[in-house]
Amino acid sequence: MSLPVPVVWSEDCLRHEPGGEVWLGVRDEGTEVPARALVLREALAAAGAPVVPAVRHGDEIVRAVHDPDLVDHLARVWPDWEAAGLPAEYRRDRVVPYVFPTAGMLAGLPERSPPAVHGRAGLFCYDTMTLVGPGSWAAIRGAADAALTAADLVGSGERVAYALCRPPGHHVTRRAYGGSCYLNNAAIAAQALLAAGVPRIAIVDIDAHHGNGTQMIFYDRADVWYGSLHVDPGAGWFPHYAGYAAERGRGAGEGGNRNLPLAPGTGDDGWLAAVSALCDEARALAPDAVVVSLGLDAAATDPESPLCVTEAGYRAAGRLVGALGPAVLIQEGGYDLASLGGLAVAALSGAAEGAGLDPC
Repeated sequence: MSLPVPVVWSEDCLRHEPGGEVWLGVRDEGTEVPARALVLREALAAAGAPVVPAVRHGDEIVRAVHDPDLVDHLARVWPDWEAAGLPAEYRRDRVVPYVFPTAGMLAGLPERSPPAVHGRAGLFCYDTMTLVGPGSWAAIRGAADAALTAADLVGSGERVAYALCRPPGHHVTRRAYGGSCYLNNAAIAAQALLAAGVPRIAIVDIDAHHGNGTQMIFYDRADVWYGSLHVDPGAGWFPHYAGYAAERGRGAGEGGNRNLPLAPGTGDDGWLAAVSALCDEARALAPDAVVVSLGLDAAATDPESPLCVTEAGYRAAGRLVGALGPAVLIQEGGYDLASLGGLAVAALSGAAEGAGLDPC
């Protein structure tokens, strides 16, 4: 078999060792582990996909998408944490926020940047699950470079390119990170395409969870359309506060946002109907390129969602998004190591077929 989709890879993506996650006050092992990236790379290489090294990029696009203060915080928070003695003296071996400057807390007071790093951590992170360690920034930046390199490939004529991003990114807003995500790789790819002169971009998010960060980044903008299908946050699923059908965009972005929440237990038929509906709406806008947030966590075997999608479902979804136009696929979720490789091969094979690049 030869899979004609370049897989963009940064070795730095393995350097992020979150050391678990703090969920409901308890530190668990977590599922966003380096082995995810290795399983994906090995399965796709075995299927004949060429593995392409990520090219180091400047920060211009990253800082256009994100508040520079967030970028600087992520680059500095571990060295500052270590310099404050938190690992050595207090056995706090990862950055975990414990206080958050919510609107209810500040009650109109100005937002400040606390001098204490353990106070400052909650200024930019909105949950306790998204830990930072010694190698995290290198991996975060490596994932962004993978997204930028894949966007470069599509901008240069590739029909489909896949960025093997780890950590994932679609939960990151302009100024805050969470949901095991640190920089928004899909938004960075979309912004890079715009900067390269691609006029109309559609983002289709098929991760099992709503990409609240991507939605928020483009919510007031007319240059990027965003559509997501995901398990219903109203049924108790992350990100809880966003992802509802009534969220349609604002100001210049009015009508440029589409959410299709799905009931827990939704399988191939209902899930693919939602993928098809999003693709129909995107196609009506005649996008010049599409960015796909490719979460593989809607699979029936995945521990992080209640959706029940099969490999066949992912291949069919790949065909649908691949037919929309030149496509940058960005890896998001997907946590069952035993099934992850097969799901990725199915999705990329479908995308190649949809783009007219039949795998052989």
